Amino acid sequence: MEYQVEITDVALAEAEEAYLWIMEQLSPENAEKWFDGLIDTIESLNKSPKRCSLALENEVFPEEIRQLLYGKARNTYRILFTVSEQIVYVLHIRHSARQLLEP
Repeated sequence: MEYQVEITDVALAEAEEAYLWIMEQLSPENAEKWFDGLIDTIESLNKSPKRCSLALENEVFPEEIRQLLYGKARNTYRILFTVSEQIVYVLHIRHSARQLLEP
């Protein structure tokens, strides 16, 4: 079964913010590579999104919040999403060092 994946405006803005930071701190090439990989990772949620673990935020939100990790070591980002019927909603894209979301 395939799911439709939708990225919220908030998640897109967070991805753009990370992209700009990587571009400034490292290089435009690194930022482009990071962003392309992020999109590929998000698109992978169209198959079996529930394979991903529940996020720690799942305990404090009314809907089920899952996470998919992207990156390695200090450059890991958490893709936070929820699944409703056949649609995966990407809610946030956050660096793993950031504090947990609160309702």
